[in-house]
Amino acid sequence: MLFAEAFSNRTLRSLPQGPAVSRILAAAVQAVEPGEAVRRHLRCDGSRLVAAGTSYDLDACRGVTLLGLGKASVAMAQAALELFGSYVAGGLVIAKHLDEGITSKNVRRKEHGEIAFMEGGHPLPDGRSLEAGERAAALAASLGPDDLLICLISGGGSALMTAPAAGVLLADLQALTAALLACGARIDEINSLRRHLDRVKGGGLAKLAGGARILSLILSDVVGNPLEAIASGPTAPDPSGKDEARAVLDRYGLAGKVPASILPALESVPETPKPGDALFDRVQNVLVGSNLLAAQAALRQAQEDGFHPYLLRTDQQGEARDAAFELATFLRQARRSGRPVPAPACIVAGGETTVTLGPEHGRGGRNLELALAAVTELADFPGVLLATLATDGEDGPTDAAGAVVSGESYRRALGLGLNPADYLERHDSYTFFAALDDLLKPGPTGTNVNDLTFLFAL
Repeated sequence: MLFAEAFSNRTLRSLPQGPAVSRILAAAVQAVEPGEAVRRHLRCDGSRLVAAGTSYDLDACRGVTLLGLGKASVAMAQAALELFGSYVAGGLVIAKHLDEGITSKNVRRKEHGEIAFMEGGHPLPDGRSLEAGERAAALAASLGPDDLLICLISGGGSALMTAPAAGVLLADLQALTAALLACGARIDEINSLRRHLDRVKGGGLAKLAGGARILSLILSDVVGNPLEAIASGPTAPDPSGKDEARAVLDRYGLAGKVPASILPALESVPETPKPGDALFDRVQNVLVGSNLLAAQAALRQAQEDGFHPYLLRTDQQGEARDAAFELATFLRQARRSGRPVPAPACIVAGGETTVTLGPEHGRGGRNLELALAAVTELADFPGVLLATLATDGEDGPTDAAGAVVSGESYRRALGLGLNPADYLERHDSYTFFAALDDLLKPGPTGTNVNDLTFLFAL
């Protein structure tokens, strides 16, 4: 369990409301703890497994196989094994980080066969991701109509597992992904390309599974929770076509800049299976956690701590610095007018922004960039606090989940010789907040349901 103390930093330590703010942040993450999410949505009564009203007779299966994929996959798999581990013949768990107790790729558990645990690359797929993709494809291909495949899917899975389409190299996918991330493409746009260039995405895993029944428990890290976008939808139908994937490249001016294999592959690969395909008659996809669930838990804790709670939105997208302007403006107006809620207030916005990088840039991620852009917007404004949080505990390629900004942050920065505008121009938000000691560094949380921004009128 993640405790409030994990969110300590200079600003929170200096405010009387700091401990309450830390409790609110912790409550958001605790509510989407992946193991508990699995337990809430599964019930096992003897040999009968029930998920969202659908019953599975485990005794009637030739075998039960687990496939965990994503940042939350270890905790999800451990919860599933606690519930019905004696029926599990084996499986594969692909994570970004392995728990301390898992010290090798293959862990044999006497009571439920062999479960292979391995790490993949993130945010870019790497050689480990390629190995994971091939092993997942082989695992699915070994199944038949009498088998039950239980998939435990969470954010990050698109990079952690890859099986490139014919003619596409791992290096090509790495270059494509890096270009899409750098140009500010939304995650749903990125995943539309991934689904069409990868054999295990866009329903590809279900297609390989030889008619086995599939139950997928899915922890969403995508705005709006479209199943095809979460880990690029390995067991979900793909509503997008190849022409839409190609349009993403045109939209961002990348058609002439991506590796030479990408455009021919988009022409030659078969279409992904679509909604209504009979393939999915034997597939049940169940959403077990989301950004909304985390936001609601934070607001409940805020109310317990004496704040007036208000949910602003859970569909925040666009450039991080634009979102910062909108959110900081909303916070200032709320503090002045007492609307939509009077002070003390906790206002929560969820979603996932983007950052368009230049050729030269420092360290940071979308949450840190949003916080840095808010420093100037909140300069010298009394009684306000803004905190950003990546629910997985890692913002971009950093070990921070976000940062905290108050009306005093601007003057403190100037006193240290730091110009916020200069750091924002260089996209060097991590360095800026490290100097202020205002990073939030809870460590990897083991879950992932997008980002949250907390606006406090104190």
